Amino acid sequence: MFDRRKIQIDLIKLIGGERLLRLTEAQSGLALEKKLDPQKSVASQKENLLGVFEAALARAGLMAA
Repeated sequence: MFDRRKIQIDLIKLIGGERLLRLTEAQSGLALEKKLDPQKSVASQKENLLGVFEAALARAGLMAA
């Protein structure tokens, strides 16, 4: 299991006003980005993306073993 505290989360505002959520984990080198839906709450989108990211980290850990 990966430590959520080691996942860096960046909210980036693009020139056109859109926002991008980027998650990175330095040890594995894994990064995931998603353009946010302005009609949905950022918090719920962040939690959903975090779940996907943690699953990808777990899968990468299994592949490396």
